[in-house]
Amino acid sequence: MPSLRLLRFDHAPALLAFERENRDYFAASVPDRGDAYFAGFEQRHQELMAEQQAGLHFFHVLVDDGDRVLGRVNLIDVADGSAELGYRIAERAAGQGLATAAVRAVCVLAGADYGLTSLRAVTTLDNAASRTVLTRTGFLPAGELLLDGRPGMGFVRPLDDGSGPDGGTGSG
Repeated sequence: MPSLRLLRFDHAPALLAFERENRDYFAASVPDRGDAYFAGFEQRHQELMAEQQAGLHFFHVLVDDGDRVLGRVNLIDVADGSAELGYRIAERAAGQGLATAAVRAVCVLAGADYGLTSLRAVTTLDNAASRTVLTRTGFLPAGELLLDGRPGMGFVRPLDDGSGPDGGTGSG
């Protein structure tokens, strides 16, 4: 059964493999990270881990029983009780409910462990799967926007009571 873990230094090789294996798949729905991301991955991973240790971000990986990365769910730009949610699931694991389960789990962590009171997210209007994950996990539309030149939607999710749209059970 997949588990969500806070990103560690030793996740770097598996995370890089995940990003490489899914680069084309991700680029079909979100802007490509570019060659520089892959060339400077190790240095960037070190920087992000330092930022996580400083409480600026909370990075998570969704791993299978063999510690192979199936996805990532990140809370970035933590400030004033809020953070922006971002997530991506491997092509081979898509359509299995993993994104919904992982986002629900991060919402619980965000409120209970990280002391956040709200989350924000954005997605393009043509990314129906992402919009579905957000609405299933209690995010509410917060207005249209442009995302890298494409029509998009912003979302917000209050974390006031620590429960989700399913009463905080994490099922569904």
